[in-house]
Amino acid sequence: MMIKKFKKNSVIDIEITDISPEGYGSTILTCEDETTLCILVPFSFPGDRVKVSLFKKKNKIMGHILELLYPSNKRITAKCEHFTQCGGCQWQHITYQKQLELKQKLVIHCLSDSWRKETTLFPIIPSDLPWKYRNKAEFTFSTDKAMNRYLGFILYNSRGKVFNLSSCQLIPDWMNQIVHAVKEWWIISNLDAYHAMKDRGSLRTLTLREGKRTNDKMVILTVSGNANFALNSQQLKSFTATIKTSLPKESQMGQLSIFLRIQQIAKGKKTQFYEMQLDGPDHIIETMQNQNLSENNFLKFRISPPAFFQPNTTQAEKLYHRVVEMAAINKESVVYDLYCGTGTLGIFLAKYVKKVYGIELSADACLDAKENIKQNELNNITIYQGDVAVVLPSLIQEEEHPDLVIVDPPRAGLDRKALSYLISLAALKVIYVSCNPVTQGNDLKELAQAGYQLAASQAIDQFPHTVHVENIILLTYSKQNEI
Repeated sequence: MMIKKFKKNSVIDIEITDISPEGYGSTILTCEDETTLCILVPFSFPGDRVKVSLFKKKNKIMGHILELLYPSNKRITAKCEHFTQCGGCQWQHITYQKQLELKQKLVIHCLSDSWRKETTLFPIIPSDLPWKYRNKAEFTFSTDKAMNRYLGFILYNSRGKVFNLSSCQLIPDWMNQIVHAVKEWWIISNLDAYHAMKDRGSLRTLTLREGKRTNDKMVILTVSGNANFALNSQQLKSFTATIKTSLPKESQMGQLSIFLRIQQIAKGKKTQFYEMQLDGPDHIIETMQNQNLSENNFLKFRISPPAFFQPNTTQAEKLYHRVVEMAAINKESVVYDLYCGTGTLGIFLAKYVKKVYGIELSADACLDAKENIKQNELNNITIYQGDVAVVLPSLIQEEEHPDLVIVDPPRAGLDRKALSYLISLAALKVIYVSCNPVTQGNDLKELAQAGYQLAASQAIDQFPHTVHVENIILLTYSKQNEI
């Protein structure tokens, strides 16, 4: 099809021909002036014929599906009733095997500039549990002008609008039931959802967590820090009672922790969080199996309300298992674990090496990491609290030089200063774990210029039915490789 040029809200019929690196269906159109437009269409698949309305998003031309004219013969029916409404699962219309192929292709594309003939590409590791695999979910409270109440996820491609959740296929059944119970509690209360622009209202989010192996559960109600909208003791008691009486009997194994989190904002100041323990212990426990160990192979991890923990427990086990294998470490190895979180990866490695030094910005995560070290009776891990870019220079001067450096940064990738310090370490091996192959590939280009070569890549599907993929790369260093 040929069009004159891009015009917002134009309605056109197109055939989807490819999948973009962002996970959208895509097609290329030629304009009358012979320029081309790449149109990205969420929730589509090659072979689909769709009627779309055009709009721009971050300098990309997008198409919103108005009608699926002719579906691809490879499209399948989505399992979730909220598909296309939520946006969390953009690939439910694609077979799981095809999802794996697309994710492997995405990783190769993102690393292509640094690929070598000697690079080993390991096949992507699939998830044994493609449904109900998440151990954490967060839901948002919202009201509209008519004071209709919503508790669920953010509507896809909206500016913060929320839809009422019926059920999510990625979380365990008890979480879905608790969401409905809290919605009923909210309806009979006098509380309002929080409105950020006005700093009015009480209820912000509901966060649910669980230990997949221990059956421990955590419920966190996040509320406004504006004292005029604070919950009173009776409201807190009724919330706690609602959670305890609504938890299905088959889900009552393990311990239950209930928290109130107060989110306090002030103009020109950093947002502050305060946790109040309403019921149960002050943390939950998760255990993970270290498949590399023949004895005492279950490791124990403490998770507090703000702490990060991999949202797919069984796939995280596989990820850490592969890191140990790819690292090829020994009892004399010294490891730097940057962005170490609650210390899970360093704890997995500690059984095989001389020493692990971890750096983590979050003070709460560091406390959990130190507790996890005690829980697992380890004496060869030291945790430093602070920004990697700040802590790393002094660590280099005071401690042993690393044989292996592990980085597992946020989606945005490595901080520029941290990247420069990582390069200055000149460790013979670096393992870079990433939930975003795009930023991983960008960082890899700079590391390659500094002498690091891509030795191996291992993708792991932690998030079935989404466009996200976890990837491990092994880098080896030689001064002869410097560009």
